[in-house]
Amino acid sequence: MELSARNRLPGIVKSVKLGNVMAEILLDVAGTTVAAVITRASAERLRLKEGDRVSAVIKATEVMIAKE
Repeated sequence: MELSARNRLPGIVKSVKLGNVMAEILLDVAGTTVAAVITRASAERLRLKEGDRVSAVIKATEVMIAKE
C-alpha cells in the first residue's frame, strides 16, 4: 500500500475498546502507548485484535517538537 503520509509508526495492538459508533485502539509503539480513535466500522472491517501488528499513520500539516 502506498500512502502520502510520511509518519508511520509500526506497533502492536494492546487493546480494542468498541463503543456504539467509535473504537479506541491502544498501540504499543516501541514501548510507548499511542491511542487512536477510529470508527467502530473501521475497527471491525480491519478485524483489529490484541497482538495484531499494525502501523499508526499520522497525516498532519503541523508537527510540534518540545524539548525540556
